[in-house]
Amino acid sequence: MVITYFGNQYFKLTLGDLTIALNPGNKKTAPRFGSDIAIITDSHPDHNNSDTITLGDKEPFVVDGSGSYEVKNIFINGAPSEVKIEGKDYINTVYGFELDGIKIVFLGSVNNDKELSSEAKEIAGEADMVFISLKDDPVGAYKTALSFEANMIVPMDYDNATLARFLKEGGQDKNESADKATLKRRDLDGKEGYILVLSAQN
Repeated sequence: MVITYFGNQYFKLTLGDLTIALNPGNKKTAPRFGSDIAIITDSHPDHNNSDTITLGDKEPFVVDGSGSYEVKNIFINGAPSEVKIEGKDYINTVYGFELDGIKIVFLGSVNNDKELSSEAKEIAGEADMVFISLKDDPVGAYKTALSFEANMIVPMDYDNATLARFLKEGGQDKNESADKATLKRRDLDGKEGYILVLSAQN
């Protein structure tokens, strides 16, 4: 599995010919690509741009709410939680799915366990890898991510200050960022709360 980050909460996951976009943003500088699946946590305009990941004959199946989905042999479960983004209330769906033997949880704009519904906590509690927003509360985000006992934590929605605070909270100040990550299940074995930092690509 290859993970590429485009800033905000926008990621591309690829495994062979399969491409999954997480919260595709409206960044005009992000490279164009076709995606098989678009996973969208909320209706905020920075996270809800599935029209930008259609290329050629590749048009994504859009997953944008709670429930269970099966797309290209990927099983995706979503559960709703309520969040505030820029002072406005949103329903944020927390998703869990497995890719290449790695159980992934994508929290969207949730970075505090008090915002998680019981259904979302159940999904998040099964994570090998958790994607979490650092916006506004990097300390709370680290504590929340750690509570799921995931092998690997992928921060998103950060600036230099919030990332530094997050890494310090996790005692991983010396972790270096990478342009992308290529991972197999065995790369997560033996890790406990390792913070994988990815630089936003333009």
